Amino acid sequence: MALSDRCVMHTYGRIPLAPVRGAGARLWDAEGREYLDFVAGIAVCSLGHCHPAVVQAVCEQAGRLMHVSNLYYIEPQAELAALLVENSCGDRVFFCNSGAEANEAAIKLARKYGKLHGGAEKIEIVTALKSFHGRTLAAITATGQPRYQKGFEPLPGGFKYVPFNDLAAMEEAVGPQTCAVLLEPVQGEGGVHPAAPEYLAGVRELCRRHGALLIFDEVQCGLGRTGRFLAYQHYGVEPDVFTLAKALGGGFPIGAMVAREEVAAVFKPGDHASTFGGNPLACAAGLAAMKYTLEHGVVENAARVGAYMKERLAEMAGRYPFIREVRGLGLLLGMELDADGNRVVAACRERGLLLNCVDGHILRFIPPLVITTGDVDAALAVLAEVLAEIE
Repeated sequence: MALSDRCVMHTYGRIPLAPVRGAGARLWDAEGREYLDFVAGIAVCSLGHCHPAVVQAVCEQAGRLMHVSNLYYIEPQAELAALLVENSCGDRVFFCNSGAEANEAAIKLARKYGKLHGGAEKIEIVTALKSFHGRTLAAITATGQPRYQKGFEPLPGGFKYVPFNDLAAMEEAVGPQTCAVLLEPVQGEGGVHPAAPEYLAGVRELCRRHGALLIFDEVQCGLGRTGRFLAYQHYGVEPDVFTLAKALGGGFPIGAMVAREEVAAVFKPGDHASTFGGNPLACAAGLAAMKYTLEHGVVENAARVGAYMKERLAEMAGRYPFIREVRGLGLLLGMELDADGNRVVAACRERGLLLNCVDGHILRFIPPLVITTGDVDAALAVLAEVLAEIE
């Protein structure tokens, strides 16, 4: 901790915890203390920590070939792309290293598509307030939360923001200059807000009417997190482009942008690239993680255990008047409090439960998708103790 405080840039408000080992939904710190982890690396470790399938794939690939230029054909990259295409509405995949990079790629693709199909002025992108799309300059500009943008002005132009789930506001914002609408089907960092079905259907129609692309940011809500492989599958609304990261590598960094054939076709060699994107090691991890997710009931477990957990949290809300609302889909759940959420997180950590708080008063539950109802019972028993103390 002292070494980090001295040598690492202070871009994080670090919690006084130094994990050294993980297995499944458990973490152990340097003193050997065990924690039940309902943060999962912020929705990254969807199969839990150090899942054997991912560990084996990484070890085998590391001994064979870690990196090679994207100027060449990369077998695990092709296989992972095919798996994503076969299980989605997309036709082609661009690989990168993170969710922010995936959204940057989507923004560039949308701008080029708009200009080619609608003229030089068709460059505007509409996003939602309380959204989160990453930390690069274009991604924080797309993010509808001024606190992430403060101090980094001037921001790139061509972005508009509207309230989430407000179709009338979206209708007013989208016009001839709009090249894309970028939305999270379930807002994660903004406080766990699922889109209303009629909202996404209405936005889809608006985009069709104005020749704009519909882009879904599924970096956090995708890949089984909501109880469907991709969150848009809850809604019966297919995007033109969607972005992935977090769970894609089972704990290893990798991101992806997936697009329909017609849209993907506007990118030509040299238009976009990533030195490390789609490298053999990351794609081997992603292939192992996604195969296990699809073939071993992980998505179904997220739906079943997520429904159980949401019901239990709703029961808890009935007992404590300072719980405003419980919301979410699958194992992306939020509990909004009339209380200091960070205080709750700290008290739970002292009792061996790791939770996450967003916006100061919303508990965000993003555990591994392989957790059991027994894990949920153990976690909520700790949470109930802490909430009782607050009451």
